[in-house]
Amino acid sequence: MFNRKPESLIPFVKKLESYLPVRDKRNESVSTSDVAWQIDHSLKVINLVSETLLKSNPEDYKSNFNKWRLLLFTIGYLPRGRVKAPKFVRPPEIISTEDLNTQTQLAYQNILKLKSAPKHAYFKHFIFGVLHKKGTVRFLQLHTNHHLKIIRDILK
Repeated sequence: MFNRKPESLIPFVKKLESYLPVRDKRNESVSTSDVAWQIDHSLKVINLVSETLLKSNPEDYKSNFNKWRLLLFTIGYLPRGRVKAPKFVRPPEIISTEDLNTQTQLAYQNILKLKSAPKHAYFKHFIFGVLHKKGTVRFLQLHTNHHLKIIRDILK
């Protein structure tokens, strides 16, 4: 059905990386932020979620039902403007290209590390609840794709 292997995230990071040359573009009718903000936020989420999952204790994992996760992960869509990004994944006021490049390289490294994580390594999302490794990969796919769509709309 869906490829939930960590390496399936690599094309998403490559696509984010491809938008670096247009990092300063903005379109107020789509978003108050520019392309760099979208890239930075997406990379921060990939990196922090990956690092959190890698540090988790798989023995502490407990499955739970979550209606929002079931609905949104099934339809493969995250609605716009419903949730504000938590402070720890919000970009700084000034986003440097050097920092974006560093975060991109870290994302590639973290994706490779995820491959060896146990299947019950987990990440706890504030809306979707506890996500095991495959669920976390699905979340990262949906989240990154959500921001890639915003970037495409900014550039239209």
